[in-house]
Amino acid sequence: MQVGVYVYAARPAAGGPQSNTRLTETVTGLPPGDALDLGCGNGGDALWLAGQGWHVTAVDISAVAVERLAALARSHGLGDRAITVRHDVHKSLPPGGFDLICAHYLYSPFDLDRATVLPSAAHALRPDVRLLVVDHGLAAPWSWNQDPDTRYPSPREVAAGIGLDSATWEVERADAPRRIATGPGGRTAEITDHVLLVRRAA
Repeated sequence: MQVGVYVYAARPAAGGPQSNTRLTETVTGLPPGDALDLGCGNGGDALWLAGQGWHVTAVDISAVAVERLAALARSHGLGDRAITVRHDVHKSLPPGGFDLICAHYLYSPFDLDRATVLPSAAHALRPDVRLLVVDHGLAAPWSWNQDPDTRYPSPREVAAGIGLDSATWEVERADAPRRIATGPGGRTAEITDHVLLVRRAA
C-alpha cells in the first residue's frame, strides 16, 4: 500500500488535471449517466465527466489520490457529482450498476489481476452501455515501467482475455492510434494507445 501513497505524496497535487483524449472522443455526445472511473489517479477524467453531467464514482488504491480529487471536485463545484472512494479493485468493485466504466492505463506496481478486474467491471454495466479500456501500446519515456521485455497486448487480445460472449457484447472499437503526449516537466513524445470499447447489448 505504501508504494501508491508515496507515488502521489512525493509530487505536488495537480491543480487542473487534464482528461484523457480517448475518453473525451468516446464519451462526447453520449447521454450522461452513472460512471465508474477505475484507477482515477489525479482525477482529470472524473472531473471532466462530472462537468459533462455524469455522476462519477472515482476509485483508486491511493488515499492521497482520492483525497486530492475530492478536494478538487469541491473546489470546482462538482462535489455532488464526483464521489471518491479508496478501493482495491483487485478484491472487488464498488456496488451498483453503471452506464460507463473507464479504465485508463490500469497498471500498478501492486498485484493487479486485470484478468479478474476487467471482466468484473464489464458485468457491472447496465444493458446497452460501454466499457472503455485504454492501455499503453508502448512505454512512454516517463513511464515507471521501462522494462524492455514488457509486452503490451493488443486491444483484441484484451477483449479475448475478458472473455465476453459475442451474443451479449459487441466490440465497437479496437485500434492503436498515436498521439503526442506531454509528461512530467513538459516533456513531449509520440505514444501509442491501445483502445478497446465494448458495448453490452440491450
